[in-house]
Amino acid sequence: MTPIPQLLQLPKILDIRGNLTFIEGEQHIPFEIKRAYWIYDVPGGESRGGHAFKEQQEFIVAMSGSFDVVLDTGTQKSVFQLNRSYNGLFVPKGVWRHIENFSTNSLALVLASTAFDERDYIRNYKEFVTFVNAPIMIQPIISSFNNTTQIELVSFNTSTIEDCVVIALEKNHKEKGNITVIENRDIIPFDIARVYYLYDVPGGESRGGHAHKELRQLIVAASGSFSVTLNDGNEKRTYMLNRPYQGLLVVPGIWRELDDFSSGSVCLVLASNHYCEEDYIRDYDEFIELKK
Repeated sequence: MTPIPQLLQLPKILDIRGNLTFIEGEQHIPFEIKRAYWIYDVPGGESRGGHAFKEQQEFIVAMSGSFDVVLDTGTQKSVFQLNRSYNGLFVPKGVWRHIENFSTNSLALVLASTAFDERDYIRNYKEFVTFVNAPIMIQPIISSFNNTTQIELVSFNTSTIEDCVVIALEKNHKEKGNITVIENRDIIPFDIARVYYLYDVPGGESRGGHAHKELRQLIVAASGSFSVTLNDGNEKRTYMLNRPYQGLLVVPGIWRELDDFSSGSVCLVLASNHYCEEDYIRDYDEFIELKK
């Protein structure tokens, strides 16, 4: 059966310190996450897109603000308004789409089923109409991260503050809004199994206060700003995140706390594992004992 575009409801964990929504590949969306990108600084009322994919499937979320996603199958058009952080639009392959009517300060998150491959794009509408009547297959491009082996050797007991670094992310500057793209094992040394984000956080609030035994994560201030304090049991270091094109790579065995959220901020986290409560360490004394 051919997949159809549809709105999917996402988990929404309510908290007076700010709400949380998470998306796991092949759990909440029907594909593994190979690439994630976010669109920001879009002038109000602007449009983006105007293309289709031969193989790639997408999942689009309005992390803040609102916009419309216009879909065209070649025989039928439909419009979906996205304005909630806790639902998103699944777009199957072979559908022409563009995004329009961005509200001011809106933030769009797009999760993709394939790595970037220019051959997968259809950017001409007449070519798209031809394609949907006689689709062709392409081979995906596989990318790699240069320091994967070194970073994956970092374990809970051996990790230190020095293993956590701020990474400059790609920033594709456009007059119609900027895009930052992350692919598996390209800029980050892991596959994205889960994406989650904190939003509706009151100004000045704090979140976090835990460590992970195995999880690797990239923390991004997709909107606004906040500080991240990392602690390896011997040393503490605080980072201020305030750019959607910078990310803080955090390895296992690091206690972390998020503080000083600006009003309207969105904390986006790309994670290497699906949610597992056993991977969390929520008691600081237990963390110190395990690090010995």
